[in-house]
Amino acid sequence: MQSPAYFDNAATTFPKPECVYQFMDLFYRNFGVNVGRGGYAEAVSAAALMKETRDLLLRLFHAPAKRAIFQPTATEALNLILRGLPWRDGMTVYLSPFEHNAVTRPLRYLAREYQLRITELSVNRASLEYRTDEIERQFQSRAPDVVILTHASNVCGLIAPLARIFREAKKYQAVTVADLSQTAGLIDIDLAESFADYAVFAGHKTLYGPFGASGFLAPAETNLEPLIYGGTGVESANPFMPDMIPEKYEAGSHNIQAIAGLNAALKWIFSTGLEKIREREARNKTRLLNLLNAYPFIRVIPCAGDSVGVVSCLFDGYASDEMGKVLNERGVACRAGLHCAPDAHRFLDTFPAGTVRFSVGYFTAESDFSKLQAALDEIEDMM
Repeated sequence: MQSPAYFDNAATTFPKPECVYQFMDLFYRNFGVNVGRGGYAEAVSAAALMKETRDLLLRLFHAPAKRAIFQPTATEALNLILRGLPWRDGMTVYLSPFEHNAVTRPLRYLAREYQLRITELSVNRASLEYRTDEIERQFQSRAPDVVILTHASNVCGLIAPLARIFREAKKYQAVTVADLSQTAGLIDIDLAESFADYAVFAGHKTLYGPFGASGFLAPAETNLEPLIYGGTGVESANPFMPDMIPEKYEAGSHNIQAIAGLNAALKWIFSTGLEKIREREARNKTRLLNLLNAYPFIRVIPCAGDSVGVVSCLFDGYASDEMGKVLNERGVACRAGLHCAPDAHRFLDTFPAGTVRFSVGYFTAESDFSKLQAALDEIEDMM
């Protein structure tokens, strides 16, 4: 079977570095046992891998004082953070127009219980630029209690000025939460300089790891309420979750195979270099934009600001879902619809049909572009 042209890297990067596949297989065959449930050699090796992977994450984010906490998905990490905060009635929450449902759905659940005031950060609809001066006035008018910000939109790729907004939020002692799902491992992020209290990563996206190894970085003194309760391998006689971190937030058995893959991916990122990874993605995005803009029946949603390798489009005469099927039939893997971010589409005026989203990565190849061009040529002949 011929492999498709893969343009769905915003959902998950594919393929992964070869070292990820090899190390996952090697480690799981030899040390695929339960972490923290035994003192034998294999369990000790698995625990050492877990610690090394946490240390690599802290190094990547220049955050030695933080704690790295694993969760199966970034969605669960965001739920743990948001539902674990000490909410009070009437608190004010600010978030961007581009948040994923993993943020907005937990928030709307909480808003009903605590009558939260949820306010959208000011963004220029024409230029897609964050209006930081206006955001400062928003905070002055109504002080933030919590500020949540996706670092890069999974719909249009826009990068938010994380440090500028969070620095302003900290003047009001706000809790700051960064969703780095589209940027961790792609952009050099210093969590200390960005004023982020909590930072969520998705291991299977720009970290180039597998599914199942995501999580978040938290302050050492965090006191979030756990989301899941159960066995941790320590303090088994304690009827409550242990207070130590990360054990307090990691009930159940770890996915050691996925964490092995993330370990290998992090080492690949360090050996390759963040700058090189981002440069190649940027070149691939430029190539993609040049190709899409060559066809008059495609309207690219413009993003003038700094952005990652995500491009949303509309096709004349086709609903987005219809075009997704047409492209799939011609061997092009992309995503069509709302991309689990309906508020972003409302902001971009592409709701409810959504867009056709193409997203590139480090491993997007010349053959991918050739297949996409052939598909678009065929579609043009159909018009």
